[in-house]
This record gives sequence, structure tokens and C-alpha cells, in this order.
Amino acid sequence: MMRRESAPYAIQTVTRQFIDQKSPASTVLDLVKNLPSMNVSSADTSGIHGGGIESRGLTDADMAILLDGVPASSAGYIDQNVDSENVENVSSSPGAFALDAPVTTSAGGVLQEDTVTPSHRAGGTMDFSYGTNNMSREFLRLQSGDIGNTGVRTYLSGSHTHARQWMGEGANDRQHIDFGLQKDFRNASNVKLFFSWNNNQIMVDNYATAQQFHQYKHLGIGYNRSNEASGDNYWKNNISHFNTVFLVMPVHIALARKLSLDITPYFYDALGWDSWGSGLSMAGSYLTARGAPVGAGQQLVSYWNAYSQPDVGVTTKLGYDIDAHNHFHVGYWYANNFSQIGFPVNLSHGGATSPSSQNTALYTLDGARALGGLSNTGYEIHSLFVQDEARYLDDRLRVNAGFKFMMTNYWMKNLLESRSVQGARLGANSTVPLPQLSISYDIDRNNQIYIHGEGDFRQPDPSTIQVGSGLPKNQYSIKEELGYRYHDDHVMLDLSLFNYNITNRLMNTYLGGGVFGSINAGNQTVRGFDLMISGRPYHHFSPYASLEYLHATIDSNIPYGSTYLRTKGNGAPMAPKVMANFGLSYNDSRFFGNFALHYAGSQSVTLVGDQRMPGYVTDSLSIGYHFKPYSFARSPTFKLNFQNLTGAVVRTGPVGIATNLHQATLLDGSMLAAGSGAEFYVLPRFSMTGTISTDF
Repeated sequence: MMRRESAPYAIQTVTRQFIDQKSPASTVLDLVKNLPSMNVSSADTSGIHGGGIESRGLTDADMAILLDGVPASSAGYIDQNVDSENVENVSSSPGAFALDAPVTTSAGGVLQEDTVTPSHRAGGTMDFSYGTNNMSREFLRLQSGDIGNTGVRTYLSGSHTHARQWMGEGANDRQHIDFGLQKDFRNASNVKLFFSWNNNQIMVDNYATAQQFHQYKHLGIGYNRSNEASGDNYWKNNISHFNTVFLVMPVHIALARKLSLDITPYFYDALGWDSWGSGLSMAGSYLTARGAPVGAGQQLVSYWNAYSQPDVGVTTKLGYDIDAHNHFHVGYWYANNFSQIGFPVNLSHGGATSPSSQNTALYTLDGARALGGLSNTGYEIHSLFVQDEARYLDDRLRVNAGFKFMMTNYWMKNLLESRSVQGARLGANSTVPLPQLSISYDIDRNNQIYIHGEGDFRQPDPSTIQVGSGLPKNQYSIKEELGYRYHDDHVMLDLSLFNYNITNRLMNTYLGGGVFGSINAGNQTVRGFDLMISGRPYHHFSPYASLEYLHATIDSNIPYGSTYLRTKGNGAPMAPKVMANFGLSYNDSRFFGNFALHYAGSQSVTLVGDQRMPGYVTDSLSIGYHFKPYSFARSPTFKLNFQNLTGAVVRTGPVGIATNLHQATLLDGSMLAAGSGAEFYVLPRFSMTGTISTDF
């Protein structure tokens, strides 16, 4: 559960060996939830929904989530990126990012997935899983092996997952394809390509308020979707249907003995819609596509419809070995993101259908398409970076110094309003210098110390800017880390101390229907430490433990209308003060198993600090057996994976930040009315998944 690291900053990694012990339905969130800096919330146990991350007082919205080094789906949709069987390792660097990485949002660090490289041997892998909530999953991967003398090898895989909702009515379905290619050249140049396609048809969940959670915990009253065909909460009215495509092609060219060129183009797009029940029609309000008036009392469905969301970019990097001690590189990153989002209104035809269906589409009395909103959002980035990596004293002393300069333009256009309407066109241009320095020294073969510092920047996500809300300010961060590592034949230890100063903190608010908004939440200071310790295998057992202590505060009063919220000195929301993990692994080459326990302390979930979520404990267990090869099956394996062994009914994190729960006094003495408080992820009940698998 812990790998030896040598990077000059904190990094925490889970490897293929650990991933193989987990359920194939696991998302990346399931794989990293026992890392010391992570508090992970998942919406289900079938690997079809995503979830949320809290890390060092920040959230997944502050993290760069990368697949093979380029931006991929966010934590809420992380299941769409890649099947777990095709993940080589997952690493989290909570306080640092690589200068050549195509990221802006990295105050919360980087969560990096690396895909497997195609095998030199022809063959394949297959597995079949069945579990709680009628979850069924099938996976097949075929490997070409080396194709003649071309230097090319590939794999193609596909999977299908289906499961009922763990709470409430409805079902979820996921179809996924991955394709990988590797081309090696004799001069050490290479080309790697990874492509994935994903289709999800899943439920748009209700998230529990504190009151709904307590009703579920003490009275067994659920809060999710219902089977009542009349009403907004009918499960067929609340569906998410999305297709996503991801493509990345890293190219490494050895130009000369000391000179190399790296080019990495990438492409991502997500097309689809989320729907939710939106009340009953009123007479004289709408027409059908054929011009017939819509009577009163008919069920309406509204949509968040992504007509187009391409994210295109390329990084280029030229590397040169100046001498035996210094490696220099300079590079350029370009990115272009565009989204057209509409909010059409349709009739429910026994449930939500495609918003483009003319059988259910509604029109206003003047013949225009009935839309609650229509906007274009996007950004364009130009970035230059330069870095020198120096090694001295037989490589025991390593100094990395670099600088990244970003030029970015982002915008939001309300297409239903004219340019003259205030707030109908929002946008900004920013130029941002991002320095970075890290120094690492190996005291001896067992001990390492390091120091790391960097500047970080986050612009508001244009797709979360709400019409009429104004343009949030950019978030800036200065971060420092001081670390120590020890390893020998018996134990590994990793300690990192960190300090963050954040200006114009950006936080997500949950608006319902799977839609989020962005607000500025003042300035913030975050201090603490992460500690990991792991034992080498002893009689096939390997223990693991981690601890994080966090002190995060809001350093300013937060603007609210013409006055301010009284927030200065409050504890920062979504920042558990203490988190701890314990794990125990066993592997004797036949039997294997893994037990993990996670604790997260209580946390504030509102800006004014008047609502808290208590701490909680959760657990997981994996057990399995590797059988001897038989016939074509080279590695027949059976395993069982269990989640929430004790059946705990707990909240694991808020879906987004809330302003307040109770009535509060503002800085000018006026009163802020009581709010609804936060909505929460609830830990899914006990679940078990059984899997049979083999290579062939």
C-alpha cells in the first residue's frame, strides 16, 4: 500500500499489485481513499458514479486530474476515464505539480493515472464480477503482442457494468472501450497512444440534507428517487446520459545524444444531458413541436444539455543535457476549451427522453424553443515554461528550478440576452507567473530530505459561472513543503510538513440536478503534516498506517452583497483536522488479502461555520486465491471484495459548500436569513463483489 519514492516533493502512489486486489469495478477514488491526504466520497459501490475529494483543506476542484499526463474527467465523472484493469498506477502529489504538465488548477496537487503499456506477448485478460445491488460486470482485453518487426504492439478492451441504485429506485449502466498502442524505435524514440470511449446512463442522485440523513439513519426513510410516476422525483425523470471520448498521444523523439523533443497532443469531449423533474405545465404556456397548445397539469422535465464540450491541447518540450550535471528543458502548452450548454424544457413521456426529441420538445408561444438558459463558455491558454534539473555529489543533491508563465482568456456568454444586458457577457484575461523550486538531498542510502515551493493559480471554471452572479476572482496560492523519507530492509517512512497561503479561495456550491456554481470564499491558510509508514513483508504480512493533521483557517471576512459574512478566524470548511488510515496486506503467491480502515475527523460544511459534519470510520476487505494455470487460463483467480463491513450509516463529505444553516448576523449588523445548509454524500451500505479472472 506504499511505494518507495524519491521525488523532491510529497507523492503517494498505489501500484498495479494493489489495484489487482481490489474490485475491477473500483474507480480511482476507491483506489486512493487510504492515502494520508485524501478524504474520498463515493456515490455508489459499482464504479459507475464518481464522487468527491477533500485534500489538505482543498477539494477535487483544486486538483489537476490527469490521465497519461493530460487533463481528463473531473472527480465527479472519474469513472469515465479508463477501466481499472488498464491502470498501471495512480499517484497523488498533494502539494506539487510538474511544470510541463498541462494544468492550471493544482493548488490541491495532482492526481495522476498512468495506463498500462501493451504487452510484447499476444494474449488477453478477462474477468466477470457479480455483487450487491444486482451489480454485474464483464471485461475483456485482447493483446496483439509485437506485430512482426514493426515495433508496434496494441491492446483493445471493452467492459459493461449494470447495477441497481443502492438507495431508491432506478438503475445505472456503463459501457466502456479502451485502446492502447506503443511504437518503439531503435534510437529510443517512441510513440504511445491511448483512446477511450464511455457511455453512461445513470441516475441523477438526490443528496441528503442533515434532516434527510437523520431520517434515513434512525427511521429508515430513504431520500433518493422514487417509483411514483407522477412527480418531479420519479426516477425516470432524473437521468444522466453521456458519451465521452478521450485521446492522448505522447511522442518522444531522440534528436541527438543530448537532445530530445516531446510532443503530447490530447483531445477530450463529453456530449449528453442531465435531466430533472421541473413541475407541472400551466395552461397557455407552451406549444408542442406541431404547434398544439399544452394543457395544464402535464409533467415537465428540464435538462442540463451539453451540445458540445471539446477540450483540445498540445504540449511540446525540448530537452537538452547541458553537461553531466544539468538537464535543461523549455516548452510550450496550448489549450482550447469550449462548451455550449442549454437548459431546454420538455414534456415527460413516461420519463425523460432525449431533449432533442420532437415528440416531447416544448416551444414558447412565439415559436422559440423553450429554454431556461443557453450559454457559450470556454477558455484559451498559452503557456511557456523553462526548467533546469541539476544533480551533484554523485546525484545525492538534486536541485530543480523552473518558471511557468501563463496567458489565459476565459468567457461566459448568455446567448438568450443581448450584449447590452449587464452580466450577459463575462470574461477576463490573465497573465500569471508560476515559479517553482525544489531541493532534495540523500543523507545516506536510507535517509532523504527535501524542500519544495511553488506558486499556483486557478481561474473560475466558465461552465460554473451563473448568469447574473458576476465573475469570481482568480485564486492564487503559495505553497511550501518540507519532507523526510527513510527506508531500509524492514520499514519505509515518509513525513511531509506543508504550508499554504491562498488568496480569493474558489469553492463550489451545489445547485441541484448535477449542476455546480463557483464563489469566492476569502483568503485561507492551511498548515499541517502527512505521515506514512509501511512495513516490508513479514511472514507474507505487510502493515501500513498514515496520519494527517490539518489546521486550516479563513483569514478574511467574505463579501456578501454590500456587506460581509463574519468568517475571519473561522475554521475552513471541508477540512477535517485529523485523518488516519490503517491497512494490512497478505500475499503468499496463492492466497492474498487486504484490510483497510479510514478515519476522518469532523469538519465544517458552511462558510459561517454554523453546521458541522461529525467524523466517521469506514472499512474495506479484499480476499482471494490464485489457482494454478489450467488449459488456456494462465492465472485463474477468484476474489471477494467487501465495502462498509460494519454497515455504518455515516456522511462522508458535503457535495458542495453552503453559506449558512441558521440565521446569522452580517458585518454591518443586518441579519442573514436561515439557509438550507449543506447536502451530503452518504456512505453506501454494506456491499460485496465476487470476481473470477484470468490472463490467457
